[in-house]
Amino acid sequence: MRRGGVVESRHRGHVVQVGPDGSIERAIGDPDVLVSLRSAAKPLGLVAFVEAGVADAFELSAPELAVLAASHSGEDLHVRTILAILRRAQVSQTALGCGTANAPLDQVTAQRLARDGERPGMIRHQCSGQHVSFLLFAKHAGWPLDGYWEPDHPTQVAFRDALARVLGRRPADLVTSVDACGILTYHVRLVDVARAYLRLADPAGTANDAASRALVPSLTRIRDAMMAAPDLVGGTHDRFDSALMRTLPGRVCAKGGAEALQAVGLVPDAPGHRAAGFAAKIEDGDQSSRAKPAVTTEALRQMGVLGEPELRALDAWHRPPMRDPRGAVVGEVVPSFELAPLSELR
Repeated sequence: MRRGGVVESRHRGHVVQVGPDGSIERAIGDPDVLVSLRSAAKPLGLVAFVEAGVADAFELSAPELAVLAASHSGEDLHVRTILAILRRAQVSQTALGCGTANAPLDQVTAQRLARDGERPGMIRHQCSGQHVSFLLFAKHAGWPLDGYWEPDHPTQVAFRDALARVLGRRPADLVTSVDACGILTYHVRLVDVARAYLRLADPAGTANDAASRALVPSLTRIRDAMMAAPDLVGGTHDRFDSALMRTLPGRVCAKGGAEALQAVGLVPDAPGHRAAGFAAKIEDGDQSSRAKPAVTTEALRQMGVLGEPELRALDAWHRPPMRDPRGAVVGEVVPSFELAPLSELR
């Protein structure tokens, strides 16, 4: 971050890009660094939900499926969408076990609730959509709803199995810990994140065996739902995943994870648009949420994904400004790195 022309602080991180075949094309830092998937796991594990026919059983629309893969802002749009799902499934929101920490993320909504003396419920938690998917899965399969967050609950076993298949791993080999919302999270190499999002972006193109071919219908449906309803994946404002997908409609599928993990899949939607996977991790966790979007935007520029019009649309993310109380710009975050080709990494 530069203030008055002086470098005031620095963020360190790792970035990796993989090509259509999953091989590393460019990177900076360590592509093999171990990272926690956190919420970047949501669209990948949702495969189990779709494969089991739960989305069809409850007649979920694309926006409704998208909010199940989301880390949403807790805006009324998200609450209305989730409530509609719960009513159709005849499941009470009181069954949720995700807690209310930091809910809602959207500050306008949070201020309105505080002004009205309303305490945010769990439905406004950023992970409530994913937790609803577990409740619906359990009801559809006849499993108990209570304790759905426990590692040995059938919904969590199914999620873990699907995630492992997308990653090309065995479930028993996945390294786990507990996420902030009370379910397991998974630790993998950064390059594995990039490859998983390549598979999400181009399910058919990456299907080279029977196991990966079986994933194509569900991954395609999840990807298309996220790209069709980006505001349900994050929020209507101040959410990078949503802004990126709105800026490149039908071209990218983006999902971040806590502690500054970012994953992006590039969809081969037109001639000259190759499939690719991208992942970035900021080492210090980027609690100000300024480094991760700046690094991601700059990396996508270097990859040729973002041209001048798109960079202008994402300027506040690319070089986030620091302002004084009167709104004058007094500093800015400047991404300063160059992705190195694979030949230079050896």
